[in-house]
Amino acid sequence: MKEKTNSRRDFVKTASIAAAGFMIVPRHVLGGKGFIAPSDRLIVAGVGAGGKGESDLTGFVSGGKADIGFLCDVDDRRAANSIKRFPKAKYYKDWREMFDKESKNFDAVSVSTPDHNHAIVTLSAMQLKKHVYVQKPLTHDIYEARILTEAAVRYKVVTQMGNQGSSSDGSRKLMEWYNAGIIGDVHTVYCWTDRPVWPQGIPWPSTKADIPKELDWDLWLGTAPQTNYIDKLVPFNWRGWWDYGTGALGDMGCHLVDAPFRVLGLNYPTDVECSVGSVYVDSFKRGYFPESCPPSSHVIMNFNSSKQNNAPVRMHWMDGGIQPERPQELGPDEIFGDGGNGVLFIGTKGKMLCDTYGKNPRLLPLSRNAEVNVPSTIPLVPGQESGHYTQWVDAAIAGYGKMEVSSDFSVAGPLTEALLMGNLAIRGFDIRKANASGNGFTYPGRYKKLLWDGPNMRITNFDEANQFVKRQYRSGWTLGM
Repeated sequence: MKEKTNSRRDFVKTASIAAAGFMIVPRHVLGGKGFIAPSDRLIVAGVGAGGKGESDLTGFVSGGKADIGFLCDVDDRRAANSIKRFPKAKYYKDWREMFDKESKNFDAVSVSTPDHNHAIVTLSAMQLKKHVYVQKPLTHDIYEARILTEAAVRYKVVTQMGNQGSSSDGSRKLMEWYNAGIIGDVHTVYCWTDRPVWPQGIPWPSTKADIPKELDWDLWLGTAPQTNYIDKLVPFNWRGWWDYGTGALGDMGCHLVDAPFRVLGLNYPTDVECSVGSVYVDSFKRGYFPESCPPSSHVIMNFNSSKQNNAPVRMHWMDGGIQPERPQELGPDEIFGDGGNGVLFIGTKGKMLCDTYGKNPRLLPLSRNAEVNVPSTIPLVPGQESGHYTQWVDAAIAGYGKMEVSSDFSVAGPLTEALLMGNLAIRGFDIRKANASGNGFTYPGRYKKLLWDGPNMRITNFDEANQFVKRQYRSGWTLGM
């Protein structure tokens, strides 16, 4: 009977492949609704196949339970390595065409596009009942993050954001120390980074460049306003422009703020204020450029106490190489964070410190680490950062609600909202104002503490900021709600 069953299973699988004209078939095709193939394999479609997208796809298959069935990228140059790495995968340039033609042939979608197109691709995939893995930050706008968080529950799909440090052992050790009361209630947190490592604080180039023949510029723009192509924007320097990226806070905040957000059980901030660095142009006159993120910033967000932390929390975010004052408990030759990045928790009974991804957690002074022994109580993720990918694959195979993942949208959504709310203060909202030379800008939002109504997603004391809570998509593009 076993031999006959296996023979029939092989026949059904072979027939399905032949009918589809394709080498890889999703689990639900093999046996109908609810059927789980003995191989327990997940067929993934990758939207964004180059750079981080390529490394994400490689991470999914590393556990031996996922196959890359489809690749999609607007830039053939960026997709080239993945096409070689996954030769059985069918290649598309337009994710909408891939979804229309192939949605019955894959189980899950990886989204690794520039920030401004995360939400529209992800929601479309969830509406097809596909599990989704989305690079950080989850979205470009606060409204988009709220929509995706709610949609994950509505469509009952397994979700994960690509802040792989949330699967690290270090973030769990920080939580165990905190839960054991080692540093008391936390009232202040500092997070800092040496990012940006891409151009920021510069004017939009006035000279357009030729569009590379391999790049579909209109598809790359997607939801963003129509504009001329500029040299070196693709594949990486888009991060410093507000129409596409979310600056250093959006890029690194999901890796650094994740640990305090998780350890302290934080939710929506109550308010935000900031100061930003400027550049010198035109014979050393100070300049701000509304299209571009500033070269550095210091953001202060306040959070109410939570079920996990009995004190209100004041969180400092610093980027562009700005760092907080070194703790007195840290020796003069001891590295603060990992050098360029770090997180410092200050509690009523002590302090603890970690690097990017929550790695290398340590109590201050460092001598305390030899004295404190807290038993491990929180389950670890096998493989840590690399296991972040295979954890999502396993959970998607198991089905919605069957397995926990480190950064599902119920966690990633509010975290992203908090970071993007900080960006409302960084932007400052330029008001064009004529000066002696006939042009100029003022930034009234930078001189206020912006009060935030989290449940209703609104700044209550400076309405100009709310235009960026939910941006206007380019004509022809809609979130599809």
